Amino acid sequence: MGYTDGMNESLQERIRTAGYKLTPARLAVLQVMEREDEHLNPAEILDAARTLYPRIGRATVYRTLELLTRLGIVRPIFVGEDGPLYIRAQGGHHHMVCSSCGRIIDFDQCVAGAMIDDLRSRYGFEADSHLLEFYGVCRECRDH
Repeated sequence: MGYTDGMNESLQERIRTAGYKLTPARLAVLQVMEREDEHLNPAEILDAARTLYPRIGRATVYRTLELLTRLGIVRPIFVGEDGPLYIRAQGGHHHMVCSSCGRIIDFDQCVAGAMIDDLRSRYGFEADSHLLEFYGVCRECRDH
């Protein structure tokens, strides 16, 4: 199985069109981000990418994440003090962040549809992704 098997061709094209080569290391990071539904920190991305390309290094992962962020392929989420977590940028992403324990809870209910329609009709803005975050205290922290 090659690095590009099952990968979204348009994401590869976005990298090429922006003038960057699709190196094995970049493809490994891109593949990790495409297959994972979790919020990943750079160390977790490095570990997963090493299963695809064992020679990848920490600096390459950071540079690739910066590139993918600039190209709008991934999005950093800043929660807590441990630095960013990364998620895919396309579509919508919804989560709650506990300000006590730092737990991130994803939820599927999207309330942004009407807001996106309103932005389109009022401002002519065509949203292709969104991030909805709620900050507060989770049930476990409240109960203790």
